[in-house]
Amino acid sequence: MFVLGIFLRDKKAQKEVYSHIGPVFGYYEVVVLIILIATGIMLITQNGLIEVLFSDNQSELLVTLRKKLWLVIAVVVLTIIHFVIALKTNTKERTKMQHFISRGSSLLIFFLNLLILHYAIIIRHIL
Repeated sequence: MFVLGIFLRDKKAQKEVYSHIGPVFGYYEVVVLIILIATGIMLITQNGLIEVLFSDNQSELLVTLRKKLWLVIAVVVLTIIHFVIALKTNTKERTKMQHFISRGSSLLIFFLNLLILHYAIIIRHIL
């Protein structure tokens, strides 16, 4: 949806598209986020990392995993914020602050997901 917003310059077209596609995409995003969290938990438990995750161990794997987990937490928080604003304003006009927070969180979610993917690749390479 973030990329779609970049290419649709016409504000009227954005409102029409977002009001129809936005809710469907939002639910899809929640499902994918749950899958991301579930597979992350599987990765941690299957590789016996849960015990050492909270230790003082500073291995490359654990440092990278901790960074990825912080990014996932940030994405979850930003997604909740974005989702709440989207649900409250789906058929209404947004205030400037709601618009700023919604667009800003969307932008951050987009880039943080790229970083999460980067760290996932690093972790897979280490394992």
